[in-house]
Amino acid sequence: MDAIVVGIDVSKDRLDVHVRRPGGGAGDAFAVARDGKGIAALIEQLRPLGCGVIALEATGGFETVVAAGLAGAGLPVVVVNPAQVRAFGRALGQRAKTDPIDAAVIAHFAEATQPAVRALPDAATQLLADLVARRRQIVEMIGAERQREKRAPARVAKSIARLCKALEKELASVDSDIDGAVRGSPAWAAQEELLASVPGIGKTIARTLIAELPELGRLDRRQIAALAGLAPFTRQSGQWRGRSFIGGGRAAVRSALFMGAMVAARHNPTLKAFRDRLVAAGKPKLLALVATARKLLTILNAIAKAQTPWQPINA
Repeated sequence: MDAIVVGIDVSKDRLDVHVRRPGGGAGDAFAVARDGKGIAALIEQLRPLGCGVIALEATGGFETVVAAGLAGAGLPVVVVNPAQVRAFGRALGQRAKTDPIDAAVIAHFAEATQPAVRALPDAATQLLADLVARRRQIVEMIGAERQREKRAPARVAKSIARLCKALEKELASVDSDIDGAVRGSPAWAAQEELLASVPGIGKTIARTLIAELPELGRLDRRQIAALAGLAPFTRQSGQWRGRSFIGGGRAAVRSALFMGAMVAARHNPTLKAFRDRLVAAGKPKLLALVATARKLLTILNAIAKAQTPWQPINA
């Protein structure tokens, strides 16, 4: 990459910034506060540089307002996977860890890997994603409490029952908020109807995809599979051939697609026949499920791209 690359280490109160110029070298480093005034100052410093990419790690939500501010100013922002950055730093032999050093490693990582810069979700899409994530958290909490209830003595079971009742009430409230958000957007309502036309895809899965995979219909089948974490990674060395595995990507999207694939393998004639052929050929059932989820995603991606509902004959 011949353009300037910027790495930003995000913490609760401040942003450590490293400007990496073509050819490497020491680079420039500075820090600003992680607040409105600091982000505005950062934009003013970065805008004249003509940056090729500005990379920051996903850090539990602290990065969201920073990424939104930079993207809103028209700067090329990308949020990178912190696990990949850490592995890259270890490969460089970088054992010391401070915020300025982390910013430099992020910049070096972005220069070496050249991550694609994609448009960030707008405020409405981000809100829907937050609501969908909150719904998932509440469902998990209810499931955990129900498991505890099976082993709990009577007095504790009453406490669990009261908590589950409160969680179910909150779940209904969040569902209502999600319904309102989707109904309030004609584009989302139309997209939900398109996706839910595929047997195996219900409202919850459709809304998860709308909120957490906004790239659906804009990428090719290989790119969208990699983004969802459903692209198999080949493992081989010389004459040795290992089993391929999936990994990475967006876990919530992958989980939703697995749920859809399990339903589709029973009720969607096209995907049921696809899954049954794999099992009949001796493929393990888990591998067949992964392949079915990937096939389902490919179909959904094509539907979103063409803006035409499910057509079994052409699927």
